[in-house]
Amino acid sequence: MPLVAGIDSSTQACKVVIRDAETGRRVRSGRAPHPPGTEVDPEHWWIALKAATKAAGGFDDVDAVSVGGQQHGMVCLDTDGQVVRPALLWNDTRSARASADLIAELGGPGEWAKAVGSVPLAAFTITKLRWLAEHEPDNARRTEAVCLPHDWLTWRLAGTPGLDELVTDRGDASGTGYWSPATGEYRTDLVAKAFGRSLRVPRVLGPLERVAANSARFVLGAGSGDNAAAALGLGAAPGDLIVSIGTSGVVCSRSASPTADPAGAVAGFASATGDFLPLVCTLNAARVLDASAELLRVSHRELSELALSVGDGADGVVMIPYFEGERTPNRPTARGSLHGLTLATTTPAHVARAAVEGLLCGLADGIDALIAERDGRVGDAGSDQVLLIGGGAQSAAVCRIAPTIFGRPVVVPEPGEYVADGAARQAAWALAESAAPPSWELESPKRYEGAGGAESAGSTVRDRYAQFRDQLAGFA
Repeated sequence: MPLVAGIDSSTQACKVVIRDAETGRRVRSGRAPHPPGTEVDPEHWWIALKAATKAAGGFDDVDAVSVGGQQHGMVCLDTDGQVVRPALLWNDTRSARASADLIAELGGPGEWAKAVGSVPLAAFTITKLRWLAEHEPDNARRTEAVCLPHDWLTWRLAGTPGLDELVTDRGDASGTGYWSPATGEYRTDLVAKAFGRSLRVPRVLGPLERVAANSARFVLGAGSGDNAAAALGLGAAPGDLIVSIGTSGVVCSRSASPTADPAGAVAGFASATGDFLPLVCTLNAARVLDASAELLRVSHRELSELALSVGDGADGVVMIPYFEGERTPNRPTARGSLHGLTLATTTPAHVARAAVEGLLCGLADGIDALIAERDGRVGDAGSDQVLLIGGGAQSAAVCRIAPTIFGRPVVVPEPGEYVADGAARQAAWALAESAAPPSWELESPKRYEGAGGAESAGSTVRDRYAQFRDQLAGFA
């Protein structure tokens, strides 16, 4: 029975899942935390990976391994392959000014969408390169190569063979802001525009390619970014709408054709399966529930019960949950706000309901943007339901309120580590070298539908949310 391992090196932790390569049966798993913050020494990821691997029983009997990692970010390496400075993560917004400058310098958002399929917001690696060049010139001078978290961990698993052996995949490369999913090529001119000179970048592998340099016994697959890996772990079909509520909020859908949204709301990413993954991302997702539970001094279960004790619209109370600024819409300096309070509605239940609805309204805006962009392309079929995953999907309030806010049924698979599962499935694919990834069946999901009149109620909630959301435009 061949075994494969999938690694999810996320913002908050490293998870390792080991599965039967043929059936997908889960054999064992392990987990280790990452330090908090928006900049982290990559060595912490390696330490966590080793700890999670040990907790999962090691790789001695494993035949293939792949890494799924948090997207974007910036890992800078010198000529000897040493890390130059702590990595800037996707949720570090210090490069917001650099983002605005780069967009303007190329001629506006439409020019970026044509060039690389996405408009480079502060999350994107290219904006962080500009920030580094402007604010840390000594570190910029030392930097010889730039890669992503998933790339760096794959390189470490390969034995750090040299900068020429750095590799990435289409899914993760598409989040840099200097690789085009449409052409499959790097835009090295954009790297030079952002950084002031050229840099070494990882070679981009296809879904089935193996990493050549690997001193270990196992096959090392290309891996991918976390969102592309999660879609693979879910077995998402083209047109499926996927909403993930984790550290970030993500709305994505597999597509047969590349995306170039000049408005910048939809990022034109690539998938882990050779096609494309148009995606909308928000900075504020499951942590909205965390912060609200802490504010009200209740558990997550109690927060859910409070939210469900109040009707749709929380009697007019609205939360705009931009606690960390926001990426979609692009308002990096905005802050969270609570509106519509009266003496009667200043209660834990109303705040809890407003928090859940505010979180879901932000994601519903993402669904709208994705569908509008998809309708402009030819040949992509849509889906009437949403696949809901991530830590936030374990909230009963989220699952029960989501169909009303989204205006469509919500299907919730069994809780799982879908990024790690997708990486494991990719490893099994690389091991078998088959035409398609192995078919692994998911356990029966739960389906949630809105009650009678839910569509009207959801529209009213979203209208009030949009009213206060748009008042924050001055914070952009």
